Amino acid sequence: MTTTSLTEAQGDLLRETERERLAALDEDELLDLHQRVRRARNKHVGLYRRQASAGVATKGGRGVARPANRLNADRAEAFELALARVSTRLGAVARAAAAELRTERLAAAREARTGTGPDGHALDGHALDGPFAKASVPSTRRRATKTTGGLKRDASSRSVGARRQSAKDAR
Repeated sequence: MTTTSLTEAQGDLLRETERERLAALDEDELLDLHQRVRRARNKHVGLYRRQASAGVATKGGRGVARPANRLNADRAEAFELALARVSTRLGAVARAAAAELRTERLAAAREARTGTGPDGHALDGHALDGPFAKASVPSTRRRATKTTGGLKRDASSRSVGARRQSAKDAR
């Protein structure tokens, strides 16, 4: 697509999606850019579709009408590619931010766990006595196991719920 087929504002928006410029943006700026590019893409895709459908009626077929609408198709494609670039970068930045937040939360949880208990004992898991002591002998209590009847009953209950929900959805 040539740059002469774009307005100056459209060209500026597409240039904002270049890899070097995207690398300099933080998550909030990327979200704003993503929204603007998505809006432009939707505008040009809609324009292309409306004019294409109108051209079919006047020209007599889709194949005959397509060349007249090539500019709109090129613009829609350019903004689609730009949106893909921004989405990819936004995803990478969001994953990095989530990983950073996760490590912060884990560090805070570790810090809270190694604090002191109400009676002044450290809660680091080493030879504690009192209410924080770990049981040294495993429990001999038998674990409850589901029998075949219980499994069938649970499956039946789930299917009844699913039928009930589908009946509600069909209303």
